Amino acid sequence: MEELVIRDADVVDGSGSDAYRADVVVDGGRIVSIVKEAAAAGCQRPTARRELDAEGLVLSPGFVDMHAHSDLALLRDPDHSAKAAQGVTLEVIGQDGLSYAPVDDRTLGEVRRAIAGWNGPGDDVDFDWRTVGEYLDRLDRGIAVNAAYLIPQGTVRALAVGWEDREATPDELDRMRRLVAEGMEQGAVGMSSGLTYTPGMYAPDAELTELCRVVASYGGYYCPHHRSYGAGALRAYEEMVALTREAGCSLHLAHATMNFGVNKGRAPELLTLLDEALAAGSDISLDTYPYTPGCTTLAAVLPSWASEGGPEQTLKRLADEETAERIRHHLEVTGSDGCHGVPVEWDTLEVSGVNDPALADFVGRTVQESADRRGETPWATARALLLADRLAPTILQHVGHEENVRAIMRHRVHTGGSDGILQGAKPHPRAYGTFPHYLGHYVRELGVLSLEECVAHLTSRPAARLRLPDRGLVREGYKADLVLFDPATVAAGSTFEQPRTLPAGIPHVLVDGRFVIEDGRRTDVLAGRAVRRTPPA
Repeated sequence: MEELVIRDADVVDGSGSDAYRADVVVDGGRIVSIVKEAAAAGCQRPTARRELDAEGLVLSPGFVDMHAHSDLALLRDPDHSAKAAQGVTLEVIGQDGLSYAPVDDRTLGEVRRAIAGWNGPGDDVDFDWRTVGEYLDRLDRGIAVNAAYLIPQGTVRALAVGWEDREATPDELDRMRRLVAEGMEQGAVGMSSGLTYTPGMYAPDAELTELCRVVASYGGYYCPHHRSYGAGALRAYEEMVALTREAGCSLHLAHATMNFGVNKGRAPELLTLLDEALAAGSDISLDTYPYTPGCTTLAAVLPSWASEGGPEQTLKRLADEETAERIRHHLEVTGSDGCHGVPVEWDTLEVSGVNDPALADFVGRTVQESADRRGETPWATARALLLADRLAPTILQHVGHEENVRAIMRHRVHTGGSDGILQGAKPHPRAYGTFPHYLGHYVRELGVLSLEECVAHLTSRPAARLRLPDRGLVREGYKADLVLFDPATVAAGSTFEQPRTLPAGIPHVLVDGRFVIEDGRRTDVLAGRAVRRTPPA
């Protein structure tokens, strides 16, 4: 007898088709049968060792977070309710060009310091891996939800070239090609870049194109955080489209927003660019989060030259009065490339987390507010905080536009990604609320998307981008990564004031046919594993 039958569910199967009533049988981690309208037809109903009454609940495929920063959280926090409680059954990590494989001892230490604001310093993690394959093997020991990995191009450059702003030598480029190839062979699904973060931003287009050719040869995709989301946003999008077209590589645009005042109301221009590229044969997708503020580290807004050489060199420049004044001028007057070519507006940068508890008073306040309280300039406050917390502070950046958010999420190649940084006392609520916020606010309350459309955006579309032939749909033979939610009550619990509040209306989540959320509570099940690249046919 099979393990589980989910009885009388309203199945929204991920395809975008209309919902239907069915009994769904799960066994051995897969969906083994779907009996539509069993009760109405009066036919023999399937039985199993356990029955779950799903009356009034929608059954859908598990949600895929196409842009996650859980690289260490998955190892550090077996509970991981931040994602599991949202109905997320698969996260794509290794984002924005910086993560923890492939590395050597030197590079690992540098990367840990550079992205401590994203993932914490990692002092409570045993870094017993160096290669992509070893990291995926570590995930295979058991995690809360599944994870796929992107090779981080910035880490690859740090390993082969260092943190200097210069072109790679031919030998260094060959080494980067080999590192990317090895990572793809070991199971990565593609490559990411952070082209406003060092050292990835120092790579010219020709170098990125060569690495994308390697990714394409393995059937993977390129996921860039491109060179500007502000003054040069459209130009940066065009650059990524042209680069991947030349390389013959699929493109997935990370957190594809149009932010800052210069881009208010300009989402249609981006969508026209994408439609033209798609019509010309490009393979493009994108992800967004359903909120207006962004989230990054405070150090990320610094000009790129200030970060050359790595975190220790950045701290030395900040400590030097003359150099610090040059940094301030770039930030406040000319517009730093780290701040997307726009002069910084200190009243839009809200500190969301610090590593040093002694600095907790900064959290929840903008840099401008803290400066006013301290009786000094905003730059003096920002500089002091960066030095005291050794570049670790994270920020919310209140620079988005609701009309752009809604326009982009309607596009046919859109998928959902939280871009959720789980660190800090007051993280962005998207880390805990992205997927129920789509379903509750943008589907039920605003009607921006239909329920069937939205579920497709969050399930089958990302599964197709990841080339996963047995995920993303409620189909017989598919993996039983499933979520049951109440369409009348599903909502994000997280807010900007209480960002770690779990969502409502998602009572059950299954990974590999096992309950990770049951009756609204996290179980002790660790059914997640690394999801490795499916080789091209």
